[in-house]
Amino acid sequence: MSNDQRGPEIVNENRTGSVEQGDRILSDNAPLNPTPSEWEIRAFEAVFAPVSAWASPRFYGLENIPAEGPVLIVANHNLLGGIDAPLLMPAILRARGRLVRGLAEHVLMVPGVRHILHRFGAVRGTRNNCLALLEQGEAVVVFPGGGREAIRRKGEKYVLKWEGRTGFARMAIQAGVPVVPLAMIGVDDAFDIVFDGQHPVMRPLRWTCSLLGINPELNPPMVKGIGPTPLPRPERFYYSAGVPIDPTPWLEAEDLDAAAADLRDVVRKGLEEELQFLFNERDRDSGRTLVGRLRGALPF
Repeated sequence: MSNDQRGPEIVNENRTGSVEQGDRILSDNAPLNPTPSEWEIRAFEAVFAPVSAWASPRFYGLENIPAEGPVLIVANHNLLGGIDAPLLMPAILRARGRLVRGLAEHVLMVPGVRHILHRFGAVRGTRNNCLALLEQGEAVVVFPGGGREAIRRKGEKYVLKWEGRTGFARMAIQAGVPVVPLAMIGVDDAFDIVFDGQHPVMRPLRWTCSLLGINPELNPPMVKGIGPTPLPRPERFYYSAGVPIDPTPWLEAEDLDAAAADLRDVVRKGLEEELQFLFNERDRDSGRTLVGRLRGALPF
């Protein structure tokens, strides 16, 4: 999320277009209560059906996500960020009956893409938007590691890049909402990094990113999956939601910075425990790979 620490803007637009105090709004004119139709949800699932079929995802602990009321879901990014996360929204919608609101990277909030994201509940990742959604009673998912966690470098497989990231914990304390740690693995097993974004070979791409105003630290790596190709290996994706963490012990803290850092560390420990649970499940799963899944489907 951004470094903007102001509370959500409270405004109401009248017929003349002026702004008055009253109703909450989100940035970019995002709808406060998006209602994608069943057809749109099915279309969303159809778009990502090849990924789902290839990765055969398994979900654990979704019952830990409250079916109603505000909650902050805190998840880890895997390599490249946008491959496994889209499978999460429809799974939670089907299991818990609620649309999870995502906090999207600023680079994604461009015309066209932005409107599609809005339709399915995602908004620009700012603290204002996060607080507004939590005060509205929504389930909000955030990835504290942001783009840096998704744009991995060699030797950073499944590493959480949360140094200095306390914004989500501040939001949980300010809004007084439970935090659900949610772990995801699979993508980091499906690709190998050939050259990370800081390798000299990638200098032309870093230069291009700079021209486009993209942080060169977020220069994507060169990856390979099956053989030398960019097609991901058919590794299963695994997801696990942990028990909600109650923020009550931190609500009356005099030092908000210290309280947020402490809550962040508690959430990180919870997420690391969910990651370890998934590593154990993966290692004993005979259907982890496509070959194993096909073998398991045979009648003999």
